[in-house]
Amino acid sequence: MDQKRELSSIDLAALVTELNRYEGAKVDKAYLYDDDLLRLKLRDFDRGRVELMIEVGDIKRAHAADPDHVADAPGRPPNFAKMLRNRMSGADFAGVSQYEFDRILTFEFEREDQNTTLVAELFGQGNVAALDETGEVVGALSTVRLKSRTVAPGSQYEYPASRLNPLTVSRGGFERHMRESDSDVVRTLATQLNLGGLYAEEVCTRAGVPKETPIGEATDDQLGALHDALSRIGERLRSGDIDPRVYEESVDGDGDGDADPRVVDVTPFPLAEHEGLPSVGFDSFNAAVDEYFHRLGSEDTDEGEAPADASASRPDFEAEIAKQERIIEQQEGAIEGFEEQAQAERERAELLYANYDLVDEVISTVREARENEVSWDEIGETLADGADRGIPAAEAVVDVDGGEGTVTVELADESDEDGGTETRIELDASEGVEVNADRLYQEAKRVEEKKAGAQAAIESTREELEAVKERKEEWEEQQAADDGSGGDDGDAEEDEAYETDWLARSSIPIRSPDDWFERFRWFHTDAGYLVIGGRNADQNEELVKKYMSKHDRFFHTQAHGGPVTLLKASGPSESSEPVDFSEQTLREAAQFAVSYSSDWKDGRGAGDAYMVEPDQVSKTPESGEYIEKGSFVIRGDRTYFEDVPCRIAVGVQCEPVTRAIGGPPSAIVDRAAAHVTFEPGMYAQNDAAMMAYRNLKERFTDQSFVRKVASADQLQEFLPPGGSDIVD
Repeated sequence: MDQKRELSSIDLAALVTELNRYEGAKVDKAYLYDDDLLRLKLRDFDRGRVELMIEVGDIKRAHAADPDHVADAPGRPPNFAKMLRNRMSGADFAGVSQYEFDRILTFEFEREDQNTTLVAELFGQGNVAALDETGEVVGALSTVRLKSRTVAPGSQYEYPASRLNPLTVSRGGFERHMRESDSDVVRTLATQLNLGGLYAEEVCTRAGVPKETPIGEATDDQLGALHDALSRIGERLRSGDIDPRVYEESVDGDGDGDADPRVVDVTPFPLAEHEGLPSVGFDSFNAAVDEYFHRLGSEDTDEGEAPADASASRPDFEAEIAKQERIIEQQEGAIEGFEEQAQAERERAELLYANYDLVDEVISTVREARENEVSWDEIGETLADGADRGIPAAEAVVDVDGGEGTVTVELADESDEDGGTETRIELDASEGVEVNADRLYQEAKRVEEKKAGAQAAIESTREELEAVKERKEEWEEQQAADDGSGGDDGDAEEDEAYETDWLARSSIPIRSPDDWFERFRWFHTDAGYLVIGGRNADQNEELVKKYMSKHDRFFHTQAHGGPVTLLKASGPSESSEPVDFSEQTLREAAQFAVSYSSDWKDGRGAGDAYMVEPDQVSKTPESGEYIEKGSFVIRGDRTYFEDVPCRIAVGVQCEPVTRAIGGPPSAIVDRAAAHVTFEPGMYAQNDAAMMAYRNLKERFTDQSFVRKVASADQLQEFLPPGGSDIVD
């Protein structure tokens, strides 16, 4: 069976109680390994040294580790680790909590001068964000900018949308969620109830319910047994009644007939689903998790070791291919679930309209009773009596929930070929049929949007899979060509750099973005903030009127004939929050404004720019004055940037997307696989673009890639009007 590489929501619920026993421990230092493993070294008065490990890469875990299981400290700490040391050294660990039923842990640290929250996202791509006392992101391993949420320095941290907690859901709520599914029992538990595959199967086994039972055929007694099994698991976790297990599996790894045990799972209590596997018990779940991942890491290393006589260390392409294929399989399953859920929501909405009179009678009856101050219990009793007398509207009601203000009806779809399938629908008793139906249509639309996002993600993953396969073929071809040469000590370093050697790749997969800002002049600063500028008077007007938010910064040059330049604090669909931009970020925005102004066109090597707040920018002139289109009145004090160099770099970006980019060199050089830097000079804009194109194309082995993503016309979009010379 596949080895567990990520902790589940149930695992995290069991870990939280144990990790809180270290409350009061003081933070000594923070370390970061390979950009995805965070280590916090703490000192506990009773227990001595405590090592808190948070990993958010291919492996996702959070636990206290035995010091003997911790690798030596890495070299020079990266910026994220240095920031944590500055904020948290000497701080007290104040506790950890799980966010709802999600795979998110929130660690609290308190110090006299400032408090810090660490949010560990142990799902998806994984992330760790550090927040200040107000919930503002101070730093994060990865910057996230999505329509639904933003995790970026200077923004307020936003948790993902809430998920149903299957361990606390009421019996009525559980049955409603189960009955709304068109799938079988185990899939519904895994997806709609958020249990995941293993624990969904475990609940079915404990409840004695066949896993493949279609929801439509599941009896009320079976659903009750499933809910009871879930409740017992939840109570066991809350009470701390655990019996941790590390499960093993015997594998003949070297073909000599001797079976070696390898770890495959770690759980807070024995699972019926693993009844046939040998296991090792532990006194605490934390100790079990630590041992499991320590052994998993050792086994991964052992399996990845090359034979002693190998001429070069071979990258583990198979593991990466298997990982990408596993991700695709999960994404395809999610898409299938979204399709079924969206279709089910639409069908339920249509069923309301098909039974309009009956549903309207139910809602009207309940609403009239509530207006007459009849209690919900009395309403339920009255409807039950009506059902006994054969009143159709009363017979359709299967549940009344006064706490939620809802009535659940069971309606038959007479158009169904099986003779009328019963479907349960929860109604808001304070709204009419149309509003309730529209709510279902909107939910179907929301689910379809999630499906679209999953489809985009699966295409990206497929491209990554193809890229890995291509790298494998190229590596094997290179090894065949080098066979017999003996190699040298530089092989390992070459292998480490292989994945990012885009210039040498014979084929580069194209991942084209579709960003709203691309019709303007734009670039991302070295710190990741978006800067946009107008190409003409119309765009200058549009930027100020439509895209300038109150926490952005407005830049312009002292010289006449410069573009409106905005340093964005947020995207157009995001809430804008105050941002303390660094000096480098501000100077990059100023250089952008100067370089695309008349300073460049007039051949000047440098120019001056100023910065103001958005509320200082107005379209209202002084009395008797006139403002040209694309121009604005600036009132109040300005921040000046003097002698800013006129320099622009253009290049080709290969990851995470493929496209031409351009802007201040300090923001472009590290993002581009190859670049060319320009200053004001003698070559016309189109000639300079052709020179850049030829230069870049010659440096890539895959010249067709450059032609597709960074043609001369595309590069010209990033060059200032006027003459240019290549600097390097």
